[in-house]
Amino acid sequence: MFVRFVVLLGLALVLWTVAARPSGAHGERVAYRVKAHDTLWTIASSHYAGDVRGAVWRIQRTNGLRDPTVHPGQTLVLP
Repeated sequence: MFVRFVVLLGLALVLWTVAARPSGAHGERVAYRVKAHDTLWTIASSHYAGDVRGAVWRIQRTNGLRDPTVHPGQTLVLP
């Protein structure tokens, strides 16, 4: 009886992993070209709702920026 349960549980796990699909919860990443007078704060506030500080941090982390300085013509990935 126990062996049958383990086999059924294993089969259910295999079927679940095969049928699983990405949820898209993180959304699409967008490439953004920095314009004159842009800052991470202005970019984040125009692309994200809510607390801008978290969005600035995510942009900075995603792009490997050591500080929040950006330059015109630079391409950023917006998470």
